[in-house]
Order: sequence, then structure tokens, then C-alpha cells
Amino acid sequence: MSDADGLVRNPASFVVPQTGRLEETGEVAEPYRLLDSEERLVVPAAVFFADLQAASTPSTTIRSYGMGLLRWYRFLWAVDVPWNQAIRVEARDFSRRFQLAGNPLRVHWRHQRKATEADAVLAQRGPRRAEPGTPNPVTGRPAPSRKYAASTKAHSETVLRAFYDFHLEEGTGPIVNPFPLDRSRRAGRAHAHHNPMDSFRSERQGRYRPKVPKRIPRRTPDELFNALFAALKDNRDRALLASWVSTGARAEELLTSREKDALPGQQLIGVTRKGTRAYQQLPASTDAFVWLRLAQEEAWSKGTPRGRNHTLWWTLRRPWRPVNYHAARAMLNRANGLLGSNWTLHDLRHTAAYRMARDPQMSLTDVQWVLGHAHLSTTEIYLAASQEKVIEQVLAHHARRERQPVQPPTPAPGHNAASLDVLSGQAG
Repeated sequence: MSDADGLVRNPASFVVPQTGRLEETGEVAEPYRLLDSEERLVVPAAVFFADLQAASTPSTTIRSYGMGLLRWYRFLWAVDVPWNQAIRVEARDFSRRFQLAGNPLRVHWRHQRKATEADAVLAQRGPRRAEPGTPNPVTGRPAPSRKYAASTKAHSETVLRAFYDFHLEEGTGPIVNPFPLDRSRRAGRAHAHHNPMDSFRSERQGRYRPKVPKRIPRRTPDELFNALFAALKDNRDRALLASWVSTGARAEELLTSREKDALPGQQLIGVTRKGTRAYQQLPASTDAFVWLRLAQEEAWSKGTPRGRNHTLWWTLRRPWRPVNYHAARAMLNRANGLLGSNWTLHDLRHTAAYRMARDPQMSLTDVQWVLGHAHLSTTEIYLAASQEKVIEQVLAHHARRERQPVQPPTPAPGHNAASLDVLSGQAG
């Protein structure tokens, strides 16, 4: 039912089946394929993925675009509207449902079984984990909400608008993009009358794009980082953690390093940058190379492959495989389970950035080079005090105020001081 019938859809009145899937092929030419409920290829999405790949888009980005398209196609299949006949009504109702519907998280059966067993053991001790949306008692980071995050909604709107813009240019889609620009952007170009002396203001590009709150990078304080490091069980995990927090590399960037990329004599580790795909050597701490050598000796004694072109990070058990991002995140989550925390791999990059940016003998441009930021303004966010530091300073301010002696009020000229003593209860 649509506006043409004189009524508006109620996005909470119908169910969107979780049909179709995004398949990882393992092929370089076609890393991901979008399939419908009958395992047939969704051709418009395949053509869009090929165009993204031609623009040197990483496969991880293609995957995120594919997940956005999968949610959209599931909605269209539920309302029985072909993709090339979707109009602004469908885009509006999809955006409304995206805000109201819950996130259908799928838990692996092995993790679900472990969680069930743990809940049975800890039933007498209260809840095993924080409620969705509540802050973690160790890190302060909110637990994942049952609703989609604002960043996910914004990303989905960007993906779908780009998808229809592409097919609009190719002449294979509808003649009007269902996901329009914001009304303030319909006429003229953006920042047409911008004063070059003023800073650019962030504005909404899409009409159905939600406002995303500005995120404050969350670092791991030194004492909590030491506890996290002590919770790791293997030398390989310690080497990874020490390398991440000293190089400032992204998690997936460090995992691409090979044996020939580690140069202990120069204290450098070579990585492939995520966006530019450029090769860059990053300085690392001495501790990182000590743990790396211990991990290598331990792995080689078990029979892992050796060679300059082999990966630097292997799995701990046979069959030997390079460590991927999901395995590294599982490693960190095991340590989080022991500490009751919810640190992420990207927090280690933020921690390295905060440490370097707060060093008075290190210039901000050096930090920008290490982090691989295209703009210096992106690096400047690490100059601001972290949330933990601000809370610590404000609490110290309140403590100083409590220690200050209370000064009796001073009467104004012409007033009787004894009257103030009566009012304040200090009169004898």
C-alpha cells in the first residue's frame, strides 16, 4: 500500500524476511555476489560492484556496499516492488523502517551454545553482560544497541543513492533517483557562496540521511592496556598487540605484512595502506620486535611455513593459515571476556595516535604521516583531551572545591553584619 492509494505504509506492520545473501566468492575479479532467495545472481548489483572495482575500491568496501544493497533488496522483495520501479515512497518507507526495526544479529551456533552454558553457570550471579546500549563498566563504551546505529543508516543511504546514480547514468534504472538530495542541495552546487575565511560546515547530503553524532576517539589508558596485554595467552597475540599500539597501523593493514617486511635492525614494519594501497614502512617499538621474535621461534618449532614472502602472522594450529581480521578480533574478544571489557582493534590505533600526538617532541605532521591521514584536520582530533581525561580533571575540580573553606558572606556597605548572622544561623 502506497501514497497512490491515499494511505501511507506503516513500516511496523509488515515483516521483512531475511531472504537472499551476500556470497564471498574468493575470486579476485568478483569478490562478492548478491544472490536472491532462489540463489540467482542479482545482476544490477553485480554490474555496480564491477564499477566499484574499476574505481580501485577495496573488496572490504564492496562488501559493506553489498550489505547495504542486501537490506534494500529484502525490503523491495517484501513490498513486491521491482528495483527499477522503486520511487521516493519506497525510499521513504525503507528509511522509516530502518529507524524503527531492530538489528537482526545472527549469532554463530557455537557462540550461542557457549553463551547458553555460561548463562546457566552464572544464573545465580546476575546478568552476564550489560544491557544493549548501556556503557561497559571497564571501558565506558556502550554495548551494541538492538537498533541500527546512526552511522549504519547514513552509510546505507549513501550506498543506495550511489547505486541509483550509477544506473541513472547508465540508463538502466529509473529516471529519478528514489533517494534524493537534501532540499537545501537541490539548486546550485554545495558551498557556492562559501567565504574562504570561514570553515566548512558539515551538512546533510541526502534527504533521508540521518545526522551522525560526532565520535570521540577512544583510547586505552596505560593501566587498562597493561591488563589487556596480560590477559593474552600467546606470544603471537602479544606481538600483534604491541605492534598495533606502537605503529598506529589499522588492524587489517598489519595483517598484510610478510616476513621480509619486518626489519628488526631498523625497527620498521612494512604495511599496505588501506585506502591508497601504497606500501609504507612504519616505526615500531623494541618490545614489538621482541615479542615477534618469540612468536616466530615458537611457530617455526611447530612447523609453520618459513620464507620471505610468507605471511608474518600464522594461526596457532594446523592447518596453517594467515591470520585474518576476524581471527584477530576473536583473539581480542577472548581477552575482553576475561576482563569484562569491550575494547576493539581500532582502539589500539587510537591509543597509538593519542600517545604520539601528546608527545611534545613529536610534530603533528609526523603523526599524520604515521597514521596515513590525507588531511591534518583528521589528525588534530587527537589533540583534544580524551573522555577519561576530562572526567578525571572535572572530578579533581570538584574535590578541590570541597576542600576549600567556606567563607562567610561579606555584608554590603550600609548593612548590619549581625543581621546576616541571624539569617545564616550563626548568631549566638
